[in-house]
Amino acid sequence: MAAAPSEGSPDNDRATVLVVDDEPDLVELLQYALETEGFTVLTASDGVAGLAIAEAEKPDLIVVDIMMPRMDGIALTAQIRERAALRLTPILMLTARTDERDEIAGLEAGADDYLPKPVSPKRLVSRVKALLRRVEREEEATTAQVRVHDLVIDRDRYLVERPASGETFRLPRKEFELLFFLASHPGRVFERDELLSAVWGADVVVVDRTVDVHVRKIREKIGSDYIETVKGVGYRLAEALEG
Repeated sequence: MAAAPSEGSPDNDRATVLVVDDEPDLVELLQYALETEGFTVLTASDGVAGLAIAEAEKPDLIVVDIMMPRMDGIALTAQIRERAALRLTPILMLTARTDERDEIAGLEAGADDYLPKPVSPKRLVSRVKALLRRVEREEEATTAQVRVHDLVIDRDRYLVERPASGETFRLPRKEFELLFFLASHPGRVFERDELLSAVWGADVVVVDRTVDVHVRKIREKIGSDYIETVKGVGYRLAEALEG
């Protein structure tokens, strides 16, 4: 069941974090750690309640456990990414599982970062701060519009458009940033670690395969011809479209 913000509600300009997990002791521990660092904390014990609170409160960041009743964390993350108002909200995923497939599933659903359980409250707070700093830097960056091939990549509105066909693509934040970065450097090949540093930042720890997952998701949405794989190296924006 969802819990309201703790007593002594902080000022509205403090970042709000929603923690969705079915372990009461862990939620209490994380809530205390986050509130000690000045965050407003909302909590929910299952995915259905978490989605309702996210839609109503529009938190600045969401912490999601994978294994939960009613709606698991993978499904919850996918549902959040389908909501226009929450599409760019950073998501930090937690799981007691150690299988890489769970990490990939979380990233494919739209998670921005991933922490295994048992999780140190200090480490989680550090990751939360890192994600929020990254979002702040992205929002402060000079807004721009990149036109490449038949696409218009609009950072003001976080939209990708194909004017000739009237199509509009709303990508999750990291997919958009990855496409925007490659489109801003046409013809240049980037290694995976370079893309991780440029898009995710040095203070967010994710695996190399994260880039592969996001490239695949971009290709599924806008087409497979825009980003080229350079075998043994990395990726680049395609110099020309096939056909």
